[in-house]
Amino acid sequence: MKAFLTLTWTESKLFLREPAATFFTLGFPLLLLFAFGTIFGNGPASAPGNVGYTTRALPGYVALTIGALSLLSLPITLATQRDQGILRRFRVTPLRPTTVLGTQAAVNLLMLVVSTVLLLVAATLTYDVPLPSSVLLATGALLFTGTAFLSLGFLLGALMPTARAAQSVGMALFFPMLFLSGAAIPQFLFPDWLTTASLALPLTHVTRLLQDAWLHGQWNGTAALVLAGTGLTSTVVAAWAFQWS
Repeated sequence: MKAFLTLTWTESKLFLREPAATFFTLGFPLLLLFAFGTIFGNGPASAPGNVGYTTRALPGYVALTIGALSLLSLPITLATQRDQGILRRFRVTPLRPTTVLGTQAAVNLLMLVVSTVLLLVAATLTYDVPLPSSVLLATGALLFTGTAFLSLGFLLGALMPTARAAQSVGMALFFPMLFLSGAAIPQFLFPDWLTTASLALPLTHVTRLLQDAWLHGQWNGTAALVLAGTGLTSTVVAAWAFQWS
């Protein structure tokens, strides 16, 4: 446990020293919050269901953070450590592989929680966004979606041979999901055909599960099943394909 905590603390500091990772995780969601909040506000008639625009959009910004961590931060980190021989050195230490990889999961989940808290504080103070109707359910949805989607990051980190390849593929996946999943722009603004087509994107189900839990205090079983299947499949393939060098 001491080795796990020490490595987690070290990896957290390294994460915060990486400008791109820090921006997309902590800065970009806040930037969208203030930009769209200024445009649309949070009046009760600014979104369907008698919900304010910013209130409805906030879970999407959390989903955005999950996507950035899973498709940009985690795979690039793993690929970089493989390129630099760090993973190979870890393998010959007394540290177990589960400790090394578990540390990466813990760091990314920690950053997800920090980003979510910052978003909640900023949205509450600036736009009077209420807390989730069920804090316990919302927290469970956050951890479930974060853990399930991070498995895609481990899959990319296992399959991509270099950090540049991981960055290119990660961005090619992240930005379409960002704009089509409801993470950056709520889907009530989309035409029906685009909303239906977006169901093929895993991040859409992250957004919907978070929205249902945060706004309505309900667990979206369909989205949870899709994410559980995605997470299980990604984990199995990543475990099979992962190489330390």
